[in-house]
Amino acid sequence: MNSKLISSFSELEQYLEIQGDTFLLLYKKGSEQSDCAFKNLKLTDFDGDILVTDVSEVRDIHPKFEIKSVPSFLEFSNKKLTNVYKGCHEKDFFENLLSGLIFKNRDNSKEKSQKRVTVYSTPTCSWCTTLKNYLDLKGIRYTDIDVSKDQKIAKELVRRSGQKGVPQTDINGQIIVGFNQKRIDTLLGL
Repeated sequence: MNSKLISSFSELEQYLEIQGDTFLLLYKKGSEQSDCAFKNLKLTDFDGDILVTDVSEVRDIHPKFEIKSVPSFLEFSNKKLTNVYKGCHEKDFFENLLSGLIFKNRDNSKEKSQKRVTVYSTPTCSWCTTLKNYLDLKGIRYTDIDVSKDQKIAKELVRRSGQKGVPQTDINGQIIVGFNQKRIDTLLGL
């Protein structure tokens, strides 16, 4: 992996104009979790550029994407933020994620149509993180909605599922409460 230091939001925008699809690690040097994420990312066999930014030095990127905790690994597709992976992940997680990006770029013609997947979560929910990491590892694109920020969506979710807990996953209109891997795999055809 080649790390490319990004020192401002405008520099990131310029890179995205040229590259379009990329990853950015937001971290804080000296933080145990951030150092762990940076180290494991450096251990990958990925043969491309990964953007990195130390939020203690560069303060105009994370607010633009409403990132409130680091480390956060941001995925950009077609110049837009598509996913955020929070925390320290193992080398294998990063390699699977990075190789998925290469596969998608090389072979868009064979990509199967995917079901519509929405995850309703909160930032402090460990099962929400487990669910999102699972979907990431399986290469499933999803929309993540933080219900702690929108009471209207939270109330609508309770009305639809009859449950207040998170995570809840909507797969083509069918709601799954909690992390039920078997049911998720069935609905996604995994």
